[in-house]
Amino acid sequence: MIATVGFYVFAVILLASATMVVTARNPVHSVLFLILAFFNAAALFLLAGAEFLALILVIVYVGAVAVLFLFVVMMLDVNFAEMREGLQRYAPVGLVVGLILLSELALVLGGWHFAPGAIELRMVPTPRGLTNTAALGAILYTRYILLFQIAGLILLVAMIGAIVLTLRDRRAVRRQTIAVQNARQPADTVAMVKVPLGAGISEIAVLNRPAPAEADPEAMHGGSHARLHAAERH
Repeated sequence: MIATVGFYVFAVILLASATMVVTARNPVHSVLFLILAFFNAAALFLLAGAEFLALILVIVYVGAVAVLFLFVVMMLDVNFAEMREGLQRYAPVGLVVGLILLSELALVLGGWHFAPGAIELRMVPTPRGLTNTAALGAILYTRYILLFQIAGLILLVAMIGAIVLTLRDRRAVRRQTIAVQNARQPADTVAMVKVPLGAGISEIAVLNRPAPAEADPEAMHGGSHARLHAAERH
């Protein structure tokens, strides 16, 4: 009885959250409703006995995808008013694509039929003595290991492609040159300056800029042109 009530409560909240994801005007609110929908879907998986799928849904989608999307939406200065202006122009095309997808879903659901032993298998979803996670891992890494590795390679190629397409070579950015840094000598970067007793920083010209061409360096720095050169190296 409690499981049935919980199923209907989580299902109603899930449907309402999914509706708000599509209809909310603020993208940040849409992402928050998406996170709520993920949590309710995870609760439905727990009621169905699929605790592994529930935890994966929370950890992967809520902890990574939804939060990343939320940060992207909040940090990027996207002009949503300009994006909505093109909605009416592309609305007929979107309507046609939506009707095609609905027709395909109707054809798939119309031809769907349950296997004769599906009801019995649903009552005993895992082998005796094994949890859902252990049974899923045993099947995934034995019978379907090749497909699992292929899926990982496809995701790797997609990630590399996304990085290559979005990478921009900016010339104005200062970058490290490790070989030049390792080849430096102490004499090229460190200068030993002997400060007289009682002399201040301004007298040894550590913080002073180089004198203009029309000015007299000797008069500006008190006759310490050589020490100014040593301080600039330092």
